[in-house]
Amino acid sequence: MIDTIQAPSAKIIPTELEKFGDVRIDNYFWLNDRENPEVIDYLKQENEYYEGMTAHTKAFQNELYEEMKGRIKEDDESVPYLYNGYYYITRFETGKGYPIYARKKGSLTAKEEILFDCNVLAEGQAYFKLGGMSISPDNKLALFSTDVIGRRIYTIQVKNLETGEILEDRIEKVTGSAVWANDNKTFFYSSQDEVTLRADKILKHKLGTKHEEDVLVYFEKDDTFSVDVSKTKSRKYLTIEASSTLTTEYRILNADTPDGKFKMFQKRKRGVEYSINHYKESFYILTNKDDADNFKLMKTPEDATTSDNWEELIAHREDVLLENVEIFATYLVLEERTGGLNKIRIMSWDGKEEYYLPFGSETYTAYTSTNVDFETEILRYSYQSMATPSSIIDFNMRTKEKEVKKEQAVLGGKFDKNNYTEERVWATAQDGTKVPISMVYRKELKKDASNPLLLYAYGSYGHSMDAYFSSTRLSLLDRGFIYAIAHVRGGEDLGRQWYEDGKLLKKKNTFSDFIDCSTFVIEQKYTSPAHLYAEGGSAGGLLMGVIANEAPDLYNGIIAQVPFVDVMTTMLDDTIPLTTGEYDEWGNPNVKKYYNYMRSYSPYDNVKKQKYPNMYVSTGLHDSQVQYWEPAKWVAKLRTVKQDDTVLYLDTNMDAGHGGASGRFEALRELAKEFSFLLELEKK
Repeated sequence: MIDTIQAPSAKIIPTELEKFGDVRIDNYFWLNDRENPEVIDYLKQENEYYEGMTAHTKAFQNELYEEMKGRIKEDDESVPYLYNGYYYITRFETGKGYPIYARKKGSLTAKEEILFDCNVLAEGQAYFKLGGMSISPDNKLALFSTDVIGRRIYTIQVKNLETGEILEDRIEKVTGSAVWANDNKTFFYSSQDEVTLRADKILKHKLGTKHEEDVLVYFEKDDTFSVDVSKTKSRKYLTIEASSTLTTEYRILNADTPDGKFKMFQKRKRGVEYSINHYKESFYILTNKDDADNFKLMKTPEDATTSDNWEELIAHREDVLLENVEIFATYLVLEERTGGLNKIRIMSWDGKEEYYLPFGSETYTAYTSTNVDFETEILRYSYQSMATPSSIIDFNMRTKEKEVKKEQAVLGGKFDKNNYTEERVWATAQDGTKVPISMVYRKELKKDASNPLLLYAYGSYGHSMDAYFSSTRLSLLDRGFIYAIAHVRGGEDLGRQWYEDGKLLKKKNTFSDFIDCSTFVIEQKYTSPAHLYAEGGSAGGLLMGVIANEAPDLYNGIIAQVPFVDVMTTMLDDTIPLTTGEYDEWGNPNVKKYYNYMRSYSPYDNVKKQKYPNMYVSTGLHDSQVQYWEPAKWVAKLRTVKQDDTVLYLDTNMDAGHGGASGRFEALRELAKEFSFLLELEKK
């Protein structure tokens, strides 16, 4: 019987943590030692407890897994794109969990050449991820990187595409990002600090030489910045980008002269972000310079790149966020965001034509896709809504004709988008701000407070959580669930200010927005506290931790995926990956005002004696972004403090990192666990 299964009890070893005279007692600090057999034993006990408590749902989990898998086209492939004389395709084969990367020379009817079969590369590995892939300009060599732990620590290798041979060049413990110079024998890559995993170095490697001989091209001293290397779409320049949350700086080098010296594009200035696109003799700069909070587009000659030479092309607008640009020979394409919705704006360079692509829904996502050619009238973009599967569309910007190249297949014969209602509603936050909520549900659903509703949010780093389609979500919708996304502050959903109002000393707006959205859907009788569920991952898991402490009565259940819940200890430890780069997001707790503010909401530090909702918490042992010990400590503390008999599960994937399982279908098993958790609660 389930009732006889004893929940694990982690050993209590009090550790005093003091800062600014404030002493925190952390009874579970000892759990942060991955090498300690007692730590592994505790995680295994929690896994065994979860498995035992949910043993009666295993058949149902498998049913959900097969149902979700059954909607996915197994023998699927991407829409090919032409680059440097070859069509590139990513495809999947029936029964296989990893992608196959292939290409065809000159024509789609040409013989297929397999670049990488990840099913072969993943053999014998519990986890596998192919990182960056870069083809040499002469099409004969491929750089590729692999991670077999899930900690985002990659090994770079080189494959001879003519012979299939893997060359002896092998570079370990790097980020996986690498790019060729135009001489076909030199490549640049980024490397990371072995402790913090911050990408801090750019190195140059010559084929056939030992990696110990690689030349350090750039080292980033500021530990709040990380670096990356890439090549412009024009293929003329190599770029080194140094970036923090709020500031960017580029260096450029002609890709024909790999032994030359990278030249500063524009020196960093705190709070100024910019990105660069090169075309013909000019650079196009997307920037927030001069208080252009929502960004503007500027242009400068390629031989005069400092900001005093930049000329404005598209001015800053208070109500329009400029997110991205695509440059073509005849057209400029802008990706904008207005009122929380994506817009794609097309402008001819001669000024004779300007228009927006028409989108009918209010719960959609649209963005430009793979556009590698300047000399074309065709814009490739993607569109989907909460009830409409994702499509890849080729749009002729001159004739305005569009061709749907592919629509995501939903197999099983039961899906019809006309059976679902999409809706965008607005909740009023405590300070009077209107917060949008996107939702989808079956058309026959009645608003009588009895519906189960899953409310999802992220709300950090200016990451907009757009309304999107999910075939797996149908397993909830078709069982009566409403699925909703709360576009809370901290994302960039309603422009840059939406982000600014949800970070640093305004972070609590993210949490109160979510609680206010929860209250709204209850007041509007979409659901009730007995049927309302909340979900968030990583920084969204922090949000889950806060609402569990602050508004437990609103929710029947909470799913917290790889949750960032021990904010204080993590942000005070600058040896943990990402910490120093996070100061501009959360604040630096070595400064008293930020310490006090974080201390007031950090979920782990604010667990209290009260009733808590049913909770399912997941993590990965090798997670490099949110260390496994954060959710482990949180659950251990909750077990001793919570005043109820609601279920509390900690489920640790012992073979994976932040992204969970690596196989195409293994991730569905993790989703089946989450869905069965929700659906079991609805039975009670």
